[in-house]
This record gives sequence, structure tokens and C-alpha cells, in this order.
Amino acid sequence: MDALIKLEEVTKRYNSDAAPAVDGVSLQIAPGEAVAVMGPSGSGKSTLLNMIAGLDRPTSGTVTVAGQRIDALSETGVARFRRRQVGMIFQFFNLLDDLTVLDNILLPAHAYPARLSGGQRQRVAIARALVNRPALLLADEPTGALDSATGQEIGALLLDLNRSGQTLVLVTHNPDLAARYASRTIQVTDGHIAADADAGAVR
Repeated sequence: MDALIKLEEVTKRYNSDAAPAVDGVSLQIAPGEAVAVMGPSGSGKSTLLNMIAGLDRPTSGTVTVAGQRIDALSETGVARFRRRQVGMIFQFFNLLDDLTVLDNILLPAHAYPARLSGGQRQRVAIARALVNRPALLLADEPTGALDSATGQEIGALLLDLNRSGQTLVLVTHNPDLAARYASRTIQVTDGHIAADADAGAVR
């Protein structure tokens, strides 16, 4: 089966004098995979996720998602692509507090996000990410702002989504989360892929 995500020799520099945030990364992710991207702060894992989402462009190399070279699209083109193909979940939910849950995700609930618990907010964010049935779900520290019990519930929800065929790329600092909810773990260090192993090899 063709890769859903394909990065070829991707480098991202934010400053020409500094070390690259991502340096020569090549990577493929198949449809239906659940992949955890791990690494310390500043390792390049969030930059990698942002390039897969089309939120950031590589300095060099190519990023192909669902058969589309997103690094070559215009800003409008990549926004359209993201709307159709990519759902995103963030650590701090990114909900609009002055809109109801209905307005945030187009579901029949009339509470405002400020009245919701952290776990409820993250569920709204997940529903919003899935409303267009994207080919790819990206999650950046989705349990980082939650207590451990709620974090496990959100992790279980992500696992259920993946079991139903949803492709998931999860950025996390939490090795337990990666081991429990991803079938493959990619370790990023200093902008490079230091390790790439399926769950059977790391457990």
C-alpha cells in the first residue's frame, strides 16, 4: 500500500546561523498506522508535525500527504488541503471560548467551552478534528493538559479511532502514552530520527 505520509530529505531551518530544527529527515507512514513521535523539547518533533500538517514549509526536501505535495502548494491550497485531509488536536484544545460547542464542532451541544472540564474540552477538540472525516489525525501532546485518568480516557478514544482505520500521528513526551496507544514509535533527537521501531520491538 502506498504511504499516506512521505517525507524525503526534509530540512527546516528557522535561522541560517542556527542548527536546523529538522535535518534531512526521510519518513513514510502507511494508512491506518498509529505513530508516536517522541523526543525532548527542541528535538524537532513539533516542527515535523507542523510540516506534515502544512502549517510550516520545509527549507528543502518534499512533504507528500495523501498523494499531494503539500510543500509545493500555495497558502490557500494548503489551507484547503488541511481542511479536507487533516484533523488536528492540540494540548490546549484551541477552542473558541465565545462560541458554543455546537459552533466549535457543529454537534448538538449548547455549552460554552469555558464551562467544560479539560477532558470535555479535549473531546470537543477531537470531534472538531474529525468532523470532515480527514485521512490523517495529528495530535500534539493531546493529554498534556489533562489529569492522568482523563488522559487515559482520551488515549483510549484515540486508540479506538485508530482501530477503526484512522491514521494517527501523535507527538508526546510520554513514553507510556506512546507504548499504549501507538503501534510504532519514532524517536527524534537534534532534528534527526534517532530510532524508528514498531511496538513489538520496543516493549
